[in-house]
Amino acid sequence: MASALSRVLAVLRTAAVAAALILPAAVATGPVLAQDAAAQGAAQGAAQGSPGAPDVVAQDVVAQDQDGGGADSPAAGTPGPANRLFVQALQLIRQADNTYDVAEESRLLKEADKLFNEIVTKYPDSPLAVQLVTNQFVGDFDFYEFRSRIRALVCNDALNSLCFLHRIGEMLPPVETPITAARWDWLSLAVAYQQLGDPGRAKEIMAPFVSAVRRGGVADSSGQDLFVARALSLMGQTSLALDITRQINDCSTRIYNLADIAKAASWRGDAALTNALADEAKSYASSHNCAWELGLVAQSLLRAGKEAQARTLFLNTVETQFSKFKETRGDCCPPELAVAAADIGEPKLALGLLSTVQDENPWTIPAVLGRLAKRGETAMAVAYAEQVADIDTRGEAYAELIEAAMKRGDPAVANDLMNRLNKLADDSAGRRPGLLAQRAKAEKAFYNDDRWRRTFQQAINAAEKASNFVRRDIGAPLLAALVRIETGLPMLD
Repeated sequence: MASALSRVLAVLRTAAVAAALILPAAVATGPVLAQDAAAQGAAQGAAQGSPGAPDVVAQDVVAQDQDGGGADSPAAGTPGPANRLFVQALQLIRQADNTYDVAEESRLLKEADKLFNEIVTKYPDSPLAVQLVTNQFVGDFDFYEFRSRIRALVCNDALNSLCFLHRIGEMLPPVETPITAARWDWLSLAVAYQQLGDPGRAKEIMAPFVSAVRRGGVADSSGQDLFVARALSLMGQTSLALDITRQINDCSTRIYNLADIAKAASWRGDAALTNALADEAKSYASSHNCAWELGLVAQSLLRAGKEAQARTLFLNTVETQFSKFKETRGDCCPPELAVAAADIGEPKLALGLLSTVQDENPWTIPAVLGRLAKRGETAMAVAYAEQVADIDTRGEAYAELIEAAMKRGDPAVANDLMNRLNKLADDSAGRRPGLLAQRAKAEKAFYNDDRWRRTFQQAINAAEKASNFVRRDIGAPLLAALVRIETGLPMLD
């Protein structure tokens, strides 16, 4: 609900715009007295908040142009059909501003939005349609602000997941145009809208990124495609994701995309595609001498049920990597090998590799520990998590371990871990949005009810109060946690 001041300003603004649309018509069809009457009626309506005044204005417009013709510009003298729809929409907005009933406000605003859409679809050549499509002001009316208000209606139910998405989206730094930089936060938002029931909004966000990739304006020397193909795979657009991926000749991006498209296919139960993509990734890596990406290939083979091939490839890759490490004394191993070791069931090797890569790649900690716990190596994973210095990362590891414990039918271990996670969150005094999001994720796994929603709401509240630096980076983690909670499946690594 709007504040009293915002309501008054909204009434004045809508009445003024309505008067601006009608006065030129009055000049063309009557004496000066008609101008005074129109202006006085609009002013009295604004001052009194009377819903009847705009009705009189709209009726006057229709009466002046019974046949539905006329110009679609107030300056032309006779209001056309687009102008009449616009005045009716403003009338509905003003009525919405004057009600305290949330449901009624929502209904009125949505009716106004339908009228604006009718202007654009039925009268696309009218100046009003052009102004609306390009988010221009019409008089003092800000259509962009109105559209934001329409989207915010989902927050009439503050604990609704679509409200969570809206609030997270409001925190994300805007996309710069032309698109040239990787924006996994916005692509994650598109994926979340797709998976949580608003494919229209998802497509609206995704389309500019797909267009940029097609134009070739976002591919740099390493074949970066801004994660577009990976996001598309999560949205069920497999063919388009593969079209983009197969035009990339860089080992890193090509293999990552193939592995993630295969992962999304396995989640959908498409075993044939999962198997084909695992073979394609292996073939591409072999023919192009890909190195560290072989850890991803091993994971894909394992996901396709080809455990013998996966294990052989993994062990050969580890041996090669350690040989290079002894020769060069450089970085030991790619982080993907640590994750693959956990997947294959080599716990000591997984933790050994993890200890060498976790500082530069903290995401590997919950990824590796969660996989180990799912394979029954709970004590080893918990002991490792206890030593993690970063509070947010330790909290995410606890959340993964809680879910693993519940899936293995060990509620006692899950309860102990839940107590540890709760203590971390309580000690932070509600100031760590990422930690609160992980607590919400753990609550969903542990309790399997809706109590997580209030915790997630607290996470967003904390993010909105945080510094610009925190808000800039927290969007994608919040979205990943929300999608995991609602679908049971993670965002891609």
